[in-house]
Amino acid sequence: MEKIFVTRAVPEAGINKLKEKGYEVVVSPKDGVLAKDELISALKADKYDAVLCLLTDKIDGDVLDAAGKQTKIFANYAVGFDNIDLKAAEERGVMITNTPGVLTNTVAEHTFALMLAISHRIVEADKFTRAGKYDGWAPMMLLGNDLSGKTIGVVGLGRIGSRVAHHAFNGFDAKVIYNDIKRNEDFEKEFDAVYKEKLEDLLKEADYVSIHVPLLDSTRHLINAERLSQMKPTAYLVNTSRGPIVDENALYEALKNKIIKGAAIDVFEEEPKFVPGLAELDNIILTPHIASATEETRNAMAELAAENVISALEGQIPPNLVKKQ
Repeated sequence: MEKIFVTRAVPEAGINKLKEKGYEVVVSPKDGVLAKDELISALKADKYDAVLCLLTDKIDGDVLDAAGKQTKIFANYAVGFDNIDLKAAEERGVMITNTPGVLTNTVAEHTFALMLAISHRIVEADKFTRAGKYDGWAPMMLLGNDLSGKTIGVVGLGRIGSRVAHHAFNGFDAKVIYNDIKRNEDFEKEFDAVYKEKLEDLLKEADYVSIHVPLLDSTRHLINAERLSQMKPTAYLVNTSRGPIVDENALYEALKNKIIKGAAIDVFEEEPKFVPGLAELDNIILTPHIASATEETRNAMAELAAENVISALEGQIPPNLVKKQ
């Protein structure tokens, strides 16, 4: 009987799919992230044919070696895979998979929830009301900004970035501009979008800058002090991709000094920690990496991760195989 190790509890939809195939499923009893030494110890304690891991697990050569040659696949419960050393996995003949597609709509929705919340000052207004400060309607109280008709700058035109553009164009009559490593003329026709080859040109024009690029060496601190200074003082920054893409210290300074009007971020450079002072600012919204956190999507992610495992153990190529770039 094949045995699968799951590094942390995930929705039962995925676990049940594995059990229905007759596999033995062992879920880590720890309620939290396994430290590297804990993960290595768990993998050495038994022989596993597959590992279902999470974005919070750092999978490097040491961890892969601990799993041993019997382990055919590490199935990542995430669309990203920057937590895995793809080169080390390739060298050891271990398949790596992710869960793309199923969380596209949910993350795009969360992105717009953040855009609307920061520009309409929803969090500020909630705190204001709960604190008993509301003593009646006033014409100048907590004035925000309209999103409709504004310019939305999409940085990274993958599935999620494209869906954000869809909502911007069809739902808010917004002008869409985008920056990506390559131009997409079909996308431009569908959403009347304008390609900005230089990121700086997008930053200078956008009222909202929405980040949707993967974390690579080339995108780490893509948004830094210099680029924040290129944004409009009335602009908002939204990040639902990966924390290290934005220099948090630079963001703090830009918000404190009103270089930009506001920001809303769901991811941080060194999760779960973030730069001291950010939480004291009124012009930023912080959410705890929950952009994909709906029941529907997390269930679908668990099922897709399970399907990747099943395909690998049945001698097939998993549907979401990640290859070294």
